[in-house]
This record gives sequence, structure tokens and C-alpha cells, in this order.
Amino acid sequence: MDISTINWLAVLVAALSAFMVGGLWYSTALFGKVWMADCCLDEETIRRRGDKVKIFGLTGLFSLIMAANLAMFLNDPKTDIQWGTTAGLLAGVWTFSAIAIHSLFELKSWRYILVNGGYSVVTLTIMGAIIGVWR
Repeated sequence: MDISTINWLAVLVAALSAFMVGGLWYSTALFGKVWMADCCLDEETIRRRGDKVKIFGLTGLFSLIMAANLAMFLNDPKTDIQWGTTAGLLAGVWTFSAIAIHSLFELKSWRYILVNGGYSVVTLTIMGAIIGVWR
């Protein structure tokens, strides 16, 4: 595979999009309250015990890995926004399924699975669109 043909700026923007989606997705305006309840967390506990440097640093790294991995799958001159979006959606379904399997064994609720899995589907779909349009 020739990774020199990957648009690394698109990969970086796709990775950053995960932060924007996550910030909105897990906000109290959308699914943050549901997610916190199903994780047995509250804002005070997160604020007190959460290591923001570790959490956001590793989130950035893993988002970059996800975007780079998706870009490698989309590393074809025929890739466009339609195929990028479709491939991102398919990757999201893949990760949704993995999240669901782990969560079922952890005895998590379907609500929890839908919140976390839904984030994966939306994020990877957007990443695929960004990489696809910016070939």
C-alpha cells in the first residue's frame, strides 16, 4: 500500500471531527445525562476524578488511528464523498457491533449501547465523508 497518496491533512481534520461530534453527542443537551446515568457517573465525579490530559490525549490518538485506518481503506483514486460516507457508515456499523458485544457481557443497557454505538456510527460516517471528499 502506498500511504504517500493519503491526504494526511484530511486524516487530521477527520480525527478532529470526532472531538466536535463527541462534544455535542455527550453534552447534556443530547445524550450526556443518559450516558452518565448508565455509567453511574455524575459531573462532579468526572470533574474530580477525570484526568483530562490523559482522556483527551488518548482520545486524540485513538481518533487519529481511526481516521488513518479508514483513510487506508479509502486509499483509491475512485474514492469520492459517496463512497467515503458509505465506507464510514459501514465501519461505524462494525464498531457499533463490537461495542454492543462488549456491553452485553458487561450487562449494560441497550440505552448505553445505543448512545456509545451511535456515536461511533455518526463519527465514522463523518470521517469517511471528510476523507472521501478531500481525496
